[in-house]
Amino acid sequence: MRVLVACEYSGVVRDAFIRNGHDAVSCDLLPTEAQGPHYTGDVFDIISMGWDLMIAHPPCTHLSVSGARHFAAKQASGVQQQALEFVLRLMEVDIPMIAIENPISIISSRIRKPDQIIQPWMFGHGETKATCLWLKNLPKLIPTDIVEGRDNRIHRMPPSKDRAKLRSRTYYGIGDAMATQWHTLTSADVEG
Repeated sequence: MRVLVACEYSGVVRDAFIRNGHDAVSCDLLPTEAQGPHYTGDVFDIISMGWDLMIAHPPCTHLSVSGARHFAAKQASGVQQQALEFVLRLMEVDIPMIAIENPISIISSRIRKPDQIIQPWMFGHGETKATCLWLKNLPKLIPTDIVEGRDNRIHRMPPSKDRAKLRSRTYYGIGDAMATQWHTLTSADVEG
């Protein structure tokens, strides 16, 4: 299966699919942190290259409800509408299977409700971080390793130059769950 992991610089999800034998490429405006197939640039430069599955992590800076106190300024400047239009373009591309990942955000009220909300503690990590999935022709993820001790570490992360990157990083357990639970699907599975 050919997998495009859009808006991912870490390589976490890309590498999980590669470990499962797939042709996976990450794409972001930032260079990748991990060696591997990566396109540095606009995802729409490569979006029509025959992908079977796209997992997209659009930037949440102007969408997440954690920044709601700034929504008036973001709406006035138009950046919030641009962010929503970017998400909608990703949702509407001609790729058979799509997962859009974002925290609790205005995507739910302005485009559509998510198909699933997951937490890192469902996949072997002790943190809380509600993460929404908007799915096209994909099943919901099944928790793989529920952790009892749960910490709100991501929310309490102190300010730093890397805070946004650290907060947006996909947890390895979630990337592995996507790769192991979605890796056997084919375009034929979703056409029927």
